[in-house]
Amino acid sequence: MNKTKEQLLKTAFILSLITIFYNLIEGGISVYFGMSDDSLSLFGFGVDSFVEVISGIGIAHMIIRMKKNLNVSRALLITGISFFLLTAGLIFGAVINVIQNVKPETTLPGVIIALISILTMYFLMNSKLKVGKELDSDAIIADAKCTRTCFQLSIILLCASLLYHVFHILYIDIIGSLAIAYISFNEGKEAIEKSKRSDFKCCDD
Repeated sequence: MNKTKEQLLKTAFILSLITIFYNLIEGGISVYFGMSDDSLSLFGFGVDSFVEVISGIGIAHMIIRMKKNLNVSRALLITGISFFLLTAGLIFGAVINVIQNVKPETTLPGVIIALISILTMYFLMNSKLKVGKELDSDAIIADAKCTRTCFQLSIILLCASLLYHVFHILYIDIIGSLAIAYISFNEGKEAIEKSKRSDFKCCDD
């Protein structure tokens, strides 16, 4: 290990702060444009960003307090429940939009936001995974996987937004939102399962 444990924890803490502040900004912008342009996939992507904030706060709190299991388990449980709520909301919104035949006015903001998010999440995902493996920390590795989900969602958002913006394919925005709902459900299920594990490690103390 080239870096000391203290240096690695400092890096992990900085990454958690970047995650929190970036997703707060991204979530606010995505929800705003998602609502104003009737883009359900962008709105769902924005709400998912706020779920990612929960994970970031849980990891930051764990690093500061240096406790095992309790805080991380609670953070994972809350994250899992939040993902389930997001899934239900996206499915409900998709049904309403189909019934009312609501179509996005534009999905260009979704294209721009997705491109920025892909670059940011790729950096955070790899950085967290590297630190997590060096610390032998299940918690930080799980956070990296959560960021990987956001990376995947960014690609889905880009595809759905770009296809609608260029070709105006009917219901492609709704299909994108349902794909986000599917991934969110799986991520929520995994988070809750991990919150119940007794061997979940914060660090290799």
